[in-house]
Amino acid sequence: MSDFPFLSVLTVAPLVGAVVVALLPRSRPTLAKQVAFGWSLLVLALSVVMWVTWQVDGQRFQFHESYPWIPNWGVNFTFAADGIALVMLMLIAVLVPLVILASWHDAESSKRSVPAYFALLLVLECTMIGVFAAADIFLFYVFFEVMLVPMYFLIGSYGGHQRQYAAVKFFLYSLVGGLFMLAAVIGLWVVGGKTFDWVALSEVDISTGAERWLFLGFFIAFAIKAPFFPFHTWLPDAGGAAPAGAAALLVGVLDKVGTFGILRYCLPLFPEAAQWFAPWALAIAVIGIIYAALLAVGQNDLKRLVSYTSIAHFGFIGVGIFAFTTQAGTGAVLYMVNHGLATGLLFLVVGMLIARRGSALVSDFGGAGKLVPVLAGVLFFAGLASLALPGTAPFVSEFLVLIGTFTVNKPVAVIATLGIILAAAYVLWMVQRTTQGTLNPALTEIDGMKRDLNLREKFVVAPLIALIVLLGFYPKPVTDVINPAIQATMEDVGRTDPAPSVDTVQEAGR
Repeated sequence: MSDFPFLSVLTVAPLVGAVVVALLPRSRPTLAKQVAFGWSLLVLALSVVMWVTWQVDGQRFQFHESYPWIPNWGVNFTFAADGIALVMLMLIAVLVPLVILASWHDAESSKRSVPAYFALLLVLECTMIGVFAAADIFLFYVFFEVMLVPMYFLIGSYGGHQRQYAAVKFFLYSLVGGLFMLAAVIGLWVVGGKTFDWVALSEVDISTGAERWLFLGFFIAFAIKAPFFPFHTWLPDAGGAAPAGAAALLVGVLDKVGTFGILRYCLPLFPEAAQWFAPWALAIAVIGIIYAALLAVGQNDLKRLVSYTSIAHFGFIGVGIFAFTTQAGTGAVLYMVNHGLATGLLFLVVGMLIARRGSALVSDFGGAGKLVPVLAGVLFFAGLASLALPGTAPFVSEFLVLIGTFTVNKPVAVIATLGIILAAAYVLWMVQRTTQGTLNPALTEIDGMKRDLNLREKFVVAPLIALIVLLGFYPKPVTDVINPAIQATMEDVGRTDPAPSVDTVQEAGR
């Protein structure tokens, strides 16, 4: 099975499914949903086989494939996955079927084409898989840009209030970032011997000045995509206007392309520049943690609140990346996965609450747990996972980031820790104002608020809850996959973990 073209098949399969779904008549919406869901399960099954086939002690990049595309430019359809890409591909495969199931009635409520909505979700899955599987920089850039299109239409056509404004803002911000990357990609092609192959470019010796400019071009594109402070302003608008399922994929997966790109391209290809820019990157990451957390505390819109929490979480990921230790780096990648699970769950549950109430405003709820106790309980769990409660998956990743950073940069780790306190404030405030306290009399007059989680919705939240708890107590299957890739990346940068002090060694001996 190691010779099977997993990555190309995984990339193409959702696209084929999208074509099939799009060709179904609008008069058969249920059939379109069933076909889309079934197709996403096929992708999940193939991804599980790929995960089982992965060799933890094998080569850094596995499942390598390469097919000629534009020979004169040195462009190929080259796919390969390291441990970082593999865990992100599994996250996509898990989230998309659950998002489709959670979005069963979203397109109908917007009174637009149901087949088109689910076809767009499958096209989005195709582009997300492609961007993580690409090992040719030009191919990566193509997927990086093309994946904007399905998300733009999901927000602009099926979103809520101010959806057009949010979609255009999302598209323009990402497009500007893409232009910076395009300039850097062309520059890298020129100085790298006219090739886009990642392996070949990683061996090229680039002058200090050129390396710093190229790093900056890639970094700005990825910082916008992540998003890091101060490039973050598009996310609250896009996350607030997008349908809940699309928002879960936007924050849970699409934004991770930014942090993945830094790990895959900025650090290994431009190691000297990465170290030179690291203090600045750490500064904006820490500012993002505190700034976004403070803004989250003051939000009255549930989806915008969750969006701001994600900006704070991306600050932790940025700290883990630029601490340049294997502990912090592994924690950062694990955070990418765990954040996708926890925030994906939080967005989907918030979407269920909003669909029942008909409003996203926190002030329009109050005591909802008395009417929908199971839904309220899941919201509470998702909130606790988001603030990294011990026993949940995000706690492990956040702990690794902080302890790995503390060994090399104590002030950054201490300041970042303040974000944990603020996270407790905004999460508990949200839960208390929406589901706890005195029952809002207006809720008793809304039929939707009299319906707790149905069977379909339970099938949506149950796998995410199970994974969050499992990885909270036993993250080893995922960290074993991530560790070799992070160690190789640190070697590319030329950084090693600090040796323990004599006092630490003596204490351990006792």
